[in-house]
Amino acid sequence: MMIIFSQNEFKIINLKLFIHFLKLVRWPNLVFIMLAECLLHFCIYNPLFPLSGSEVNIRFYFMLTSNILIAAAGYMINDYFDVNIDQVNKPQKVVVGSFISRRMVIFWHLIFSVLGMYISTIVFPFQAYWHIHVTNLLAILFLWFYSTSFKKKFLVGNIIIAILTAWSIAIVYFSKFTIQEIIHPAISNASVLKFAKLTLLYSAFAFILTLVREALKDMEDMEGDQKYGCNTMPIVWGLKPTKVYLAVWTFVVIAVLLIIQLYVIPFGWWYTVLYCLVFIITPLSLVLIQLPKAFTHKHFKKLSAYLKFAMLAGI
Repeated sequence: MMIIFSQNEFKIINLKLFIHFLKLVRWPNLVFIMLAECLLHFCIYNPLFPLSGSEVNIRFYFMLTSNILIAAAGYMINDYFDVNIDQVNKPQKVVVGSFISRRMVIFWHLIFSVLGMYISTIVFPFQAYWHIHVTNLLAILFLWFYSTSFKKKFLVGNIIIAILTAWSIAIVYFSKFTIQEIIHPAISNASVLKFAKLTLLYSAFAFILTLVREALKDMEDMEGDQKYGCNTMPIVWGLKPTKVYLAVWTFVVIAVLLIIQLYVIPFGWWYTVLYCLVFIITPLSLVLIQLPKAFTHKHFKKLSAYLKFAMLAGI
C-alpha cells in the first residue's frame, strides 16, 4: 500500500531528520571547537599581528570549516560503532539505526572526511603546509580507530581524545606558519613567542580537562562498557582509584590557575581574576568537592556538566 505524505508532513519529517543529524554530530561540541578557535584567532592572534592582512582571516575560515567537518565525521563514526553500548547506557538518545540508517552514517562520515581534507588544500599549499594536511589525515584515522578499538583499551582512548582536543586549539598556531617557520621559529619576535606561549597554555588546559572529562564519561557509561568488553579506567581500576586520578588532575588545574591569577594581579587585571575565580575555578572546585560522594550515573553527569562549563568559560 502506497503511503502519501502532505507537503507539511514532509517538512516535519525533514526537520526531525535534521535535528537528529545535529545530535549525531554533537553540535554543542562543534560550537565549542568553533568558539575556541575563533577566540584564539580574533582575540589573541589578530591583536598580536595587526598587519597580517585579510588573507590570514580567509585562510582561518577555511581551516575552521575543515576542522568542524573532520570533528563531525569523528562523532558520526563513533556513534556508528557505539550503537550496542549506547542502547544500554542511553537508549533514548540512540540516533544511528533508529532515525538515521547505518549506511547513511557511513556515507556522511566519508563525505565530511573528504570535504574536510579537501577544503584545507584550497588555502594551504601542500609543500609549505604539509604539516596541516598530515595532521588532518591522522585525526581522521585516529578518530576511526578510536571508535573501533582504542576507546576499549585502558587509557589509550582517553589520551587520544585529549590530544585531539588540544590539537583543535594548537592547530590555530600551526596554521599561521609554514613548516620552515615552525622548524626555525622566530623566537626573537616577541609576538610570535607570546602567541606560542598562550597557545600552549590553552592547549594544555584543554588536554588535562579532557582527560578528566573522559574519565568521568567512562564512569557514567560503566554498565554498557562492561557488557561489551571495554577496559576503561573505572572498570580496570574501580571507582575509588579513578576518583583519585580525577581529583589529582583537577587539583593540578586549579593550582595552576590560582598561580596564574597571582601573577596577573600586579598588572591590575581584576576583572580577569574575578572571572577566572567565579566561572572556572568555582565549578572545578565543585567537581573536587562532590567527587567523593558521586556514585550514580546522575551524579557523574552533574560533575561532567560542571566540567563542561569550566572548559567553555576557560576559552
